[in-house]
Amino acid sequence: MDLTIYLSFIGVSLLLIIAPGPDNIFVMAQSISYGKKEGIATACGLCSGVTIHTLAASIGLSAILYKSDVAFSILKYLGAFYLLYLAYQAFRSSSEVGSFTKPKKQTLPALYRRGFLMNVLNPKVSLFFLAFLPQFINKSGMAVPLQMIILGLTFMVLTLIVFSIIAIFAGSLGEKLLQNEKSSKAINLAQGIIFTAIGLKLFFMDR
Repeated sequence: MDLTIYLSFIGVSLLLIIAPGPDNIFVMAQSISYGKKEGIATACGLCSGVTIHTLAASIGLSAILYKSDVAFSILKYLGAFYLLYLAYQAFRSSSEVGSFTKPKKQTLPALYRRGFLMNVLNPKVSLFFLAFLPQFINKSGMAVPLQMIILGLTFMVLTLIVFSIIAIFAGSLGEKLLQNEKSSKAINLAQGIIFTAIGLKLFFMDR
């Protein structure tokens, strides 16, 4: 693999990862609500989803998804309904009567699964890798599928680093905000709004 092309891939990837989007907003929301470690667990789940999409793109499954309206729609609606379910849980927590309603603590495996499902059930991610990775392929170099896997894993590592940094800073902010009841309820409400917005965007998404 050409070093110049690889370095340019890293630069472009970092710009894409840092840019505000559903995934980093999702990590931020989970970190503020539950803590730094929990935010990093969410980021690990999202990045595990990236590996699935990378493998799908490298062996041609993403191309099949792109051509199949049924497969695309099934994956899209599953992802949308899952996010709307998370929104319902967050709204319910924000409206619970009590003296102090901190967000209900989530286990690390549960948040890992939450991040994984959000990413892997978004067909747009598969189509993104299908379009993005080939632009940095050196056809005169090693096998194309292997290059795509290397690029995808690089993207995953960069994503994990950036999202972990976001989780640490957002988690620190959350520790301060959760000291009072009003902030705690507001965080639950904000989570619900974020999940609803991402879920509806996915639901009405076209290819």
